Amino acid sequence: MQIIKDREIVEDNWLHLDDEAELAAGNITISLSRWQEQHEKLENHEGGLGIRLSGDDPLEEVIPDLARFSLVVLIFPAFTDGRCYSYARLLRDRYDFKGEIRAQGDVLHDQLFYMAQCGFNSFELANPKRLTNALTAFDDFSESYQTTVLRPEPLYRRR
Repeated sequence: MQIIKDREIVEDNWLHLDDEAELAAGNITISLSRWQEQHEKLENHEGGLGIRLSGDDPLEEVIPDLARFSLVVLIFPAFTDGRCYSYARLLRDRYDFKGEIRAQGDVLHDQLFYMAQCGFNSFELANPKRLTNALTAFDDFSESYQTTVLRPEPLYRRR
């Protein structure tokens, strides 16, 4: 499967495991509930470890373990659910997370520019046939007025 990462189309090297699935070698993502239940077993996992969160999951519960994760997948069940925008911004600004933050699910072309401004750097679109077209979204706007993860000063201070 292909995704957009750092404004390029690349092969995804992560396996998203269901809660019932056997642990696999390599880079895996798990749900918050699996992390909470199998924390000690997963600490010894060989390979990258990522966590999947929805807007219903409390972000505060992963913060103490954030350094253990290379990837945080924020799930958008519907394009109208914007809670994970705030999660991405908090992860970058407040918690200084340097790893990959991925938007997964119902992510639309019109949202990609704003998601990048909030701190997302990878995107797993529901329709992978639209990846090439989606790359153009990052250039939809040349400026943003407000502060963002990418530009921490507002426009009036940059002039």
